[in-house]
Amino acid sequence: MKILKRSIYFLLLIIIVSCSKKHVPAKSPDEVISVDTVKVAPMAPIRKKPKANFPKVITVNDAAAKKSTDGRLYYDVMGHRYWKNYKDGKYYLFNKAMYNNADFKAR
Repeated sequence: MKILKRSIYFLLLIIIVSCSKKHVPAKSPDEVISVDTVKVAPMAPIRKKPKANFPKVITVNDAAAKKSTDGRLYYDVMGHRYWKNYKDGKYYLFNKAMYNNADFKAR
């Protein structure tokens, strides 16, 4: 038992010592690149992608819409969620005012 403990401590000591002594060899003069010899190509201008404009109100067939856990209908378009207004039957882009509005709650 004593020998087993000593061998475990010895192995741990070897691992700790070997991991702490990392050595990175120096580069030879042939591998070093001087800044004067490198030519940098001009960068092309970066073009921004145009933002997609999503309408505030859409009309969707209720068969294509999904139902949430509380019974309200919603429709997703490329990561934007539209909720059904039960008063006029249209789908409106989500905003926080929909939580308190009775028109967006399922009957």
